[in-house]
Amino acid sequence: MQNTRLTNLFDAIARRLGQWFLNPWRRLSLLIINFLFGFFLGTAISTIAGQRGTLDILIAGILVALTEITSRIFYSRSFLARQALWVESLNLLKVGFIYSMFVEAFKLGS
Repeated sequence: MQNTRLTNLFDAIARRLGQWFLNPWRRLSLLIINFLFGFFLGTAISTIAGQRGTLDILIAGILVALTEITSRIFYSRSFLARQALWVESLNLLKVGFIYSMFVEAFKLGS
């Protein structure tokens, strides 16, 4: 990539954000926000898909494929690569999503 002012700006912003998230409390808060967003996403998708009722099987297949791809990304890397913030964030988003699906299933079963 060429060394332009725009790429230098993006590199500086990425470097500062990386340093900002080295603080354990900020990192933990970002991970908790990702978990809660995954929970919200699971609830929203299940209610939207339940309204139509015509594409339930297709949407369920797509969601299972997305969670499996996320698991493949998280568990295929070495232990040191798992410490990357975006990988942990993606995994906690997936965990929140799956937890939301279980809660929705319990709501429907009762």
